[in-house]
Amino acid sequence: MKTNYDGIKNNLLTLAEEFETLLDTARAQEGMVAAAIDQNRAACEAITRQLSENTIRIAAVGPIKSGKSSFVNALLGGDYLKRGAGVVTSFVTRVSCGQGLAAQLVFKTWPQINDDIEQALVLFPSLDWHTEKGQFDIRTETERAALAQALETLTPEQLVSQDARNANSVLLASYLNGYARVADFITEAPAVIRYGQKRFAEHRDFAGNDDLAVYLKDIQLEICSPHLERHVEIADCQGSDSPNPLHLAMIQDYLLQTHFIVYVISSRTGLRRADIKFLSIIKKMGILDNILFVFNADFSEHDSLEDLQHLRAKVAEELAILRPEPEIYTFSVLFNLFRAGEDQLTDKDRGRLAQWRTDTDLVAFSDAESQRFLNDLQHKLIDEAAYLRLRNHVERLLVMAADIGNLLKMKQELLRADEDRAGDIVKRIGANRQRMAQIRSVIKNTLDGGIHKLRKEMRIDVDRFFDPHATDIMRQMTDFIRTYHVPAWQEHLQNLATAGFANTLYHVYQEFKQALDGFIAETINPEIFRFIRDRERRLVEYLHTVAEPYSAMVEEAIDEFQETAEALGIATAAEGIRQHAPLPGLDVIRQTSRLQMPPANAAMRYSATVKTEAIMRLGAYKVLRGFRKLLRKPVEEGRGEEVQALKDGVERMKKETERSLLFHFKDYRENIKFGYIFKMVESASVQIADGLLERFETYESDLGQMVALIDASQSVKVQQENSFREIAASADHLYQRCLSLRERMLRS
Repeated sequence: MKTNYDGIKNNLLTLAEEFETLLDTARAQEGMVAAAIDQNRAACEAITRQLSENTIRIAAVGPIKSGKSSFVNALLGGDYLKRGAGVVTSFVTRVSCGQGLAAQLVFKTWPQINDDIEQALVLFPSLDWHTEKGQFDIRTETERAALAQALETLTPEQLVSQDARNANSVLLASYLNGYARVADFITEAPAVIRYGQKRFAEHRDFAGNDDLAVYLKDIQLEICSPHLERHVEIADCQGSDSPNPLHLAMIQDYLLQTHFIVYVISSRTGLRRADIKFLSIIKKMGILDNILFVFNADFSEHDSLEDLQHLRAKVAEELAILRPEPEIYTFSVLFNLFRAGEDQLTDKDRGRLAQWRTDTDLVAFSDAESQRFLNDLQHKLIDEAAYLRLRNHVERLLVMAADIGNLLKMKQELLRADEDRAGDIVKRIGANRQRMAQIRSVIKNTLDGGIHKLRKEMRIDVDRFFDPHATDIMRQMTDFIRTYHVPAWQEHLQNLATAGFANTLYHVYQEFKQALDGFIAETINPEIFRFIRDRERRLVEYLHTVAEPYSAMVEEAIDEFQETAEALGIATAAEGIRQHAPLPGLDVIRQTSRLQMPPANAAMRYSATVKTEAIMRLGAYKVLRGFRKLLRKPVEEGRGEEVQALKDGVERMKKETERSLLFHFKDYRENIKFGYIFKMVESASVQIADGLLERFETYESDLGQMVALIDASQSVKVQQENSFREIAASADHLYQRCLSLRERMLRS
């Protein structure tokens, strides 16, 4: 994925740094206003920062065992990522370009770890090990021992949920098993461990071991690969069909940051129901447009190229239901990976590679498709995304260099002019300055009014969206809870005799929580994210609509200034540049604001406080049973009171969960409103106003110093004129280099 992007980006960074130096020189001169210079310098710093942070993110997603890690490894040209990582505690592994091999592991904090455990312990069968405050702390040895003992009491039924290991019991066991290994370096703040090239492989011990991976919050790898651009980040995501809904939430969080998605489908299985389900979620999130499909060909599964192409055609037909005209690339990621690291293969894998090579038709087809994929990915990443941002920065530098050059030339003319001519210049330029001030005031007042209106509209929209009485999405959640039916109810009733009431209730709750979390991740979260993205687009479009009419006023004011300057014999900017840099779009505003949406799993961090009531209800039934015996009334044989208590407990559990979840979503709503949407409105308005008015700062502020230049002594005038001439010449030189760079980009 290498192009001349890095060269252009480095040239642009050099120009921005040189312009900052020029501005510092100009700021030190008499007769220059610091505010005008500082405005331009801040713009240069913003360009440098945005270029440094201009990361294009690619997410590799798909179901478990589809070949995502192998795909990323093959793309990087080496076996760097752990393949076949654990299912229960896996997460997103991010890879970026570095000088060599390095792995940075970020660990959860003690509060985050304990909160995870508390979530898993809701309705746990035994509360004997809890502290007086009711908050579990894994750092306490007695509580770890008590939890380990409590886990040992769980029956096989409690360890299995929906034909898979219960995610909560595995989570608790993993935390206990890995504690001794990580306890020394986890703190109240996120701990970071960095492995260099010699110890790089050690990161796999954490990524592939559930007992250690459970403590991780993030893994980022740095790899020096000829196939990875410096501005590109590739993420290997957890399998989309993971049994843990929190993993789906992690994927959703990263997908919201990505520019492109590569969806990997295995040719062994074709398109499965899990694929359709996850692609439907991506579509609901509104991010299905920027997706490429890799049909990962397993050479060992296909007798011929025709067989592979037939299956590919079937997959394409099925994908078209969700994504019209899907872009599909069919190649073997494992073949590419084996070939890239042939000298490091085991004898078995070397034999497989040799066998695959004998099918020349499959190999030739796979190679052609691999190259087509790389070419298209490069085009989308470089030509369509990154270059657009670079061109905007070049345009901005062009405008600033031209404006500073114009201003300095005007000051030179003032210093050379006699008193009458100088007075005429100040008078006529002053009229332009006054008009600029009026336009600035109108624009500021209009934008302030627009922001007030926008905040009010956004407040209404957010409140309505999260109102269970106003929108379907919240009603769907409450309906799911109210209509939930416990699966295999008879089995649970039978388990009362062997597992006991508390264990059975815990198992029922874990199944319910798993189902509800899955519903939130698959149905609620995508709608929330799409709603927020729609609000983002709406607020930027609205502010652009408000600001755009004033762009013409700004251009007209600058034109009038240049016409006045030319009439006075003062040289103006070269032709062929935009009158103002383009207003920042949504991507730039997001990047500059550095705001992040509330994480997807935040919508799933609720709890239910129903166990005490359920146990009390069981006690009440037992008391009633004893009372009936005393009165010699008929008593139902068996475990009737436990059955009734369980049924009542389940209903109470559902009601309490609904109450807890609705209360939680009120907090979540306020976090989205005040912590993200309103801040985005403020950031967008500031950036758009700056983009519209920053040229005024150069002219309007500095024109007030004209009289001071006229009144200076002749010797000072000569010295200042020489300084201004040198700085103006440097500005002109920078301007010409920016022009050349822009022309080079247009030819690319």
